Amino acid sequence: MAQHVETLVIGGGPAGLTSAYVLAKAGRAVTVLEMDPTSVGGLVRDGFTVSSKNQEVVALWDEILPDGFVERSRASRLYHGRKFYAYPLKAFEALSHLGVWKAAKGAASLGWARLNPIAAPATVQQHGRNRFGESLFSTFFKTHAEKVWGMPCDAIPADGLVQPAARDETVRCPRDGAGALWKACAQKIVAFGGEVRLGRKVDGLHYDKLARIWTVSVACADGRKEIYTAENVVSSAPLRALMQSICPTPISLFHAGELMYRDLITVTLTATKTSADATIHVHDPAVKAARVETRGAVTSLEYYCFEGDGLWVSSDQELIAQAKHEAAVMGLSVDGLGAQVSRQRKAAPIHDEDSAEHLKMIRLDLKMGFPGLHLVGRNGLHRAGQQEHAVMTGILTAENIVAGEILHDVWAVDADAGYTGARTAMRDVQVIDRKAA
Repeated sequence: MAQHVETLVIGGGPAGLTSAYVLAKAGRAVTVLEMDPTSVGGLVRDGFTVSSKNQEVVALWDEILPDGFVERSRASRLYHGRKFYAYPLKAFEALSHLGVWKAAKGAASLGWARLNPIAAPATVQQHGRNRFGESLFSTFFKTHAEKVWGMPCDAIPADGLVQPAARDETVRCPRDGAGALWKACAQKIVAFGGEVRLGRKVDGLHYDKLARIWTVSVACADGRKEIYTAENVVSSAPLRALMQSICPTPISLFHAGELMYRDLITVTLTATKTSADATIHVHDPAVKAARVETRGAVTSLEYYCFEGDGLWVSSDQELIAQAKHEAAVMGLSVDGLGAQVSRQRKAAPIHDEDSAEHLKMIRLDLKMGFPGLHLVGRNGLHRAGQQEHAVMTGILTAENIVAGEILHDVWAVDADAGYTGARTAMRDVQVIDRKAA
């Protein structure tokens, strides 16, 4: 027998949990379905920080985890050629690390790029060349971008340039790590009357246009089947997989099938010695890890890959040995007390030259044929962004559901505009509609 709920949330990551929290707090019936059988939080459940400069996001997190945040100093570094660099790059430090000839070559290349910029750069290669000069871009940034995206820089759209975090700063983060925030969020959803169910994988969604009801089929970790009905479905699941599971078949299914993703392996090492908190973006081709994060005695190395490639099929023992070797090469403490490997499928949506057109067609199809389906988060919207942007999309979507109309354009949430951009975008559309009427 089907279980009915007003809103069903697919995915217990930051975006899905945020939507569910705002809905449950408003007294709306909501159930979260998370595929992981043991924990919520998605990509960040094992992370160290969930910092944000957006005051609305900060206020929400303080509400969820009161007195649970502390201030910590965090360094931001680039690693290249067995040396660490501050970011933004400092001229004297770069000169001393690179040597006079390479530094002079980089300065000349930068000067030439500034005098002869590429108009309307379309790729990461062109954008990086304009900003840093060909020599410095190739030295410091090209390798990292290709590690993350798994394709040449001249095939990555210009907005795909992965920027390292800011220079050394003090950040607020959960005392017990990022996972503590999302665990507390799940507990509060339940306290407000909602439900959070683990070990649930959605394997089918059917939309009844006449009744305006979604019927969702779920495979449980213990082998059971569950059926839910809902007026609204909020999804942070990878967009390609979601579209493939919808019935009747979406017109834009071909476009969804063309969307691509990178998978992520994280190896976490625990040492006897402690290190300063740092985020290290690895721009050295000799090290396969793309990013390293240290906090106290814990060091986490992140490897982007494609499911089924050499890294993905490596055993946990092989990955731990590789991570220990690379950490040692970088001069990090590896006298291990323990190690853990986690694999995350479809962790990072890939943006190529065709993605924008595919997403345009999918958005139009969903708007016309599948009302009540709301997309949130990086995977749900198939776009890059920080955790705070995923949280923004969750909040705005919940506000749309509570209002019973689209007050905010969730697709307009970005690093620069944030909430303001989403709200302004919809206000402008509404003004145009009123003038037309």
